[in-house]
Amino acid sequence: MDSFFQAAQILVSILLIAIILIQIRGQGSGFFGSGQASFRTRRGVEKNLFQFTIVLAIVFTLLGIFSAIQPSWLF
Repeated sequence: MDSFFQAAQILVSILLIAIILIQIRGQGSGFFGSGQASFRTRRGVEKNLFQFTIVLAIVFTLLGIFSAIQPSWLF
């Protein structure tokens, strides 16, 4: 069961890195902020990517906690 958590965490981490890089590339100015000085709301695909990033971060954190604790009810 421990190998399942490790494989799942690796897969989620790769997805998380890819989604974050897609979001940074879409902003246009690079790693240190955006070129726009005004506030913008997220719409459409950008909003979905942002929400998916949050979900993946939560899943990654839970997988890390579960792999560290290794609850006995899973075996």
